[in-house]
Amino acid sequence: MVNPPMNVARLAAVDAMQAARLLSEVRDATLAGQRARIAPRPVIEQSWGRMLRSGVDPDRDFRSGLLSCDEVRRRREESPLRHVLPVLRQGLLSVADAAQHIMVVADADGRVLWREGASPVLRKADGLGFELGADWREDVVGTNGVGTAAVVRRPVQVFASEHFVRSHTSWTCTGAPITDPRDGRLIGVVDVSGPLETMHPATLAWVDSVAKLAEARLRELHRDSLERLRAVAAPVLARLAGRALVVDRDGWSAAVSGMPYVRRVALPKSLAPGRRWLPGLGSCAVEPLAGGWLLRVAEEPAGAPARIVLDLARPGRAALTVSGAAGSWSRELSPRHAELLYLLALHRSGRSAAALAEDLFGDPSRRVTVRAEMSRIRRYCGELLQHRPYRFREDAEVEMLLPDDPRDLLPFSTAPAIARGRTAAPGGGRGVR
Repeated sequence: MVNPPMNVARLAAVDAMQAARLLSEVRDATLAGQRARIAPRPVIEQSWGRMLRSGVDPDRDFRSGLLSCDEVRRRREESPLRHVLPVLRQGLLSVADAAQHIMVVADADGRVLWREGASPVLRKADGLGFELGADWREDVVGTNGVGTAAVVRRPVQVFASEHFVRSHTSWTCTGAPITDPRDGRLIGVVDVSGPLETMHPATLAWVDSVAKLAEARLRELHRDSLERLRAVAAPVLARLAGRALVVDRDGWSAAVSGMPYVRRVALPKSLAPGRRWLPGLGSCAVEPLAGGWLLRVAEEPAGAPARIVLDLARPGRAALTVSGAAGSWSRELSPRHAELLYLLALHRSGRSAAALAEDLFGDPSRRVTVRAEMSRIRRYCGELLQHRPYRFREDAEVEMLLPDDPRDLLPFSTAPAIARGRTAAPGGGRGVR
């Protein structure tokens, strides 16, 4: 009989020290390969499994080198997180300081870029290596509120001995991912941390709500920037004949002329002026414009790219690369799009909306949700994806790159079909066609 997981938040709210002692027993038994009286929570148990497979030493406090002050400054200036710091400070700092916590903001690489809060707790954090420029990825320092939240792409509270590395077990941390609302890309994690006796069961919902406010602020800023670009684009497009559009640096359309409205164009990471092949448009003349690009669509048809690589080898960082005679482009995938494209790569003959809903949610009636997401995917995949049923083009070569261990397949996913894939998927990082 499988022991039920411990309700950490409820027990810690009553007696934090008793909860810490129980978790210490659970951790010791689990890491020794024995059955504990109480099972770890699934998100913690899965993280511990990843740590054991990747070789993180639970008894060694490993610390990678800190970023230099200049590199921290450079990353701050380039990070979209800088725009939402006022939101994070207003929502978290006053309460965190009073509760003897600190607020930590890390980028998508797990590097600590900002750290503020109670001075005594900041000094304790220094002793753990939780400093500016530190690397708090899960596969570097073990299960923690920054790195684990980044991998599973959802809010995570890690209390006491739920931390994988022993030296962190006197700590409690609660992290929530912040994603770019324009494309679902992870841009960082906000975390509230402190000594274990300061743990509160409401912290998880509190940090998650503030992270969502930060994402809402990013959406508002993006709308404002598109409005400014639209004012620049209007007179430019008025002078042109043929099909053309103006997009921002991320491919979002500000204005369109001579063609149906395109909400977004998937741009390559390093776009340069000249003749370029772009997904959904074909061959285009690309010209720089203040705040974006002018794309003039060529009238001649462009051949479809021939090869698709779905890279799922890195936990939490799925990507799609399309290449062919006309050029190539890459795109980091949101968690939901990674799930759907994985399922379509498995089922080359195609899946209906009901079948995909069953795969994702265990509920075939959720077809509307699937259709909405597939519509978003087709905006950047264009003719590479067909529907009725949904499938990759028959003449496209599709390759999947999988993690070394199948249990690390899309660790953020709770989809029934993905869970089955973790027990059956080929591993070794091989390409699966």
